[in-house]
Amino acid sequence: MRTPALARCPRTGPRTTLIDMKKDVVVSVRDLRKAYGRKVAVDGISFDVVRGEVFGVLGPNGAGKSTTVECAAGLREPDSGTVRVLGRNPATDPSVRHRVGVQLQHAVLPSRMKVREAMQMFASAYPRHADTETLLADWGLAKHHGTAFAALSGGQKQRLFIALALLGEPEVVVLDELTTGLDPAARRETWSLVRTLQARGVSVLLVTHAMDEAEQLCDRLVVIAGGRVVAAGTPAELRGAHPNMESAYLSLTEEAA
Repeated sequence: MRTPALARCPRTGPRTTLIDMKKDVVVSVRDLRKAYGRKVAVDGISFDVVRGEVFGVLGPNGAGKSTTVECAAGLREPDSGTVRVLGRNPATDPSVRHRVGVQLQHAVLPSRMKVREAMQMFASAYPRHADTETLLADWGLAKHHGTAFAALSGGQKQRLFIALALLGEPEVVVLDELTTGLDPAARRETWSLVRTLQARGVSVLLVTHAMDEAEQLCDRLVVIAGGRVVAAGTPAELRGAHPNMESAYLSLTEEAA
């Protein structure tokens, strides 16, 4: 069997040497497993996210990425394994969920709901929340506060979802396939927003199937295929292992699927 040139990892998780364990770990996933009936979606995934980094979960559609981060955010309960976010179990400790912002892959709002109405509705779910008008201004939506969701551009919708995810002033933000369906200009604009989040000290767990996006944004990443971690490292480490990362990534994920 041909071995792709990306850094390989044991099936139970990435190499622990990729993490400086002296750093502040904000998300810790250990041997995570989740099945839906006979379909095993996540099969022993492990990784850590340290404070202030953009950590990528990269893989093809159906690899188990969304299930993994939904378990990490406390939106799904794993069958086995452990998840700790800011030192707590998000599945059993609701208080930690207010410290995590989530933008899901298929997020939508009612077509006639106006931007300001969405902000006010989501803000009501938090005991304490950021100022909605300030968030709208920060993310370039102040002049669109009276615009219906359906009338927003793709990039404006993504700005709105990020603003909604930040209402609780979270320490960790999960962004799931943030740029799917966006044109190149909107993708670049959204990438800039992710860098702004990191500059503000927010830890970002970024789910993507796009190699170029992972290279642009991630400090470190894991590659998932068939519900398992098959490679891990920094983009530079993976690039150093093989100059043609896109080709190696496709080969690796196809072999593991």
